[in-house]
Amino acid sequence: MKPKVIAIAGPTASGKTQMAIDLAKRIDGEIISADSRLVYKGFDIAAAKPTIEEREGISHYLIDIVEPEYDYSVGNYYEDAKMAINKVLSRGKVPIVAGGTGLYCRILLENYDLPRVEANPRLRAELDKRDKEDLLDEIKQLDSASYERLKESNKRRIVRALEVMKILNRPFSEVSKLKEPEYDVEWLCPKMESREWLYDRINKRVDLMVEQGIVDETKFLLKKHGRIKNFTETIGYKEILTYLDGEATLEEALDKLKQHSRNYAKRQLTWFRKNPELKISI
Repeated sequence: MKPKVIAIAGPTASGKTQMAIDLAKRIDGEIISADSRLVYKGFDIAAAKPTIEEREGISHYLIDIVEPEYDYSVGNYYEDAKMAINKVLSRGKVPIVAGGTGLYCRILLENYDLPRVEANPRLRAELDKRDKEDLLDEIKQLDSASYERLKESNKRRIVRALEVMKILNRPFSEVSKLKEPEYDVEWLCPKMESREWLYDRINKRVDLMVEQGIVDETKFLLKKHGRIKNFTETIGYKEILTYLDGEATLEEALDKLKQHSRNYAKRQLTWFRKNPELKISI
């Protein structure tokens, strides 16, 4: 028998965090985050990281585990999340994996496996200098199957795929293996009334971020860490930075933040709809 894991997945602002906490209280569960920004210390308001009070006494894993300078990979996540699941199971509790980073969910809970290839910092830096469309054009020439899978992905994942292909000198689709899923997963998604309902929640979340102090948080992180990639490429901080740099008014920056968050939600919905076991209501 495979260990039972409950997964709560869906787009940003859909209510995953509260759903996971409510469920954990009912079934004696503990929560493993599947969010690529919650791992970073200090990424609080922009990442909508649940506070200690909001966690309502439920143990959470893979939150605040590395400094933003660390390039935390999906491979890191897979290893850390497996250890967290085993720890929860050893305590006689139910593991609840909750988050909106689709690749994290896929690697940990589905049958997809990434090649274990050490990063090449020099090659990655060269690829990072190129724009996303240029990278996708090269992937399309090298591996049309991977192009179809990656064309809606973020630049970081595209860079990694091309990096792997160049290191191994093989198409990414050939080295991306399928594996037997390790867990018996029950997939859940928060009920959403409509696309407009979700976008309204996103807009209200941004307004709340302002009240909570996202501008001051951005200033603090900028002073502490400088313009490192994990900071400047995070939705929330990158828009507020345009305001701090004098490139936009605060209102314009917040409008962009709302727009980028809505666009991100669209990409998440597209990703999660590929999972036939995840019933999405909109």
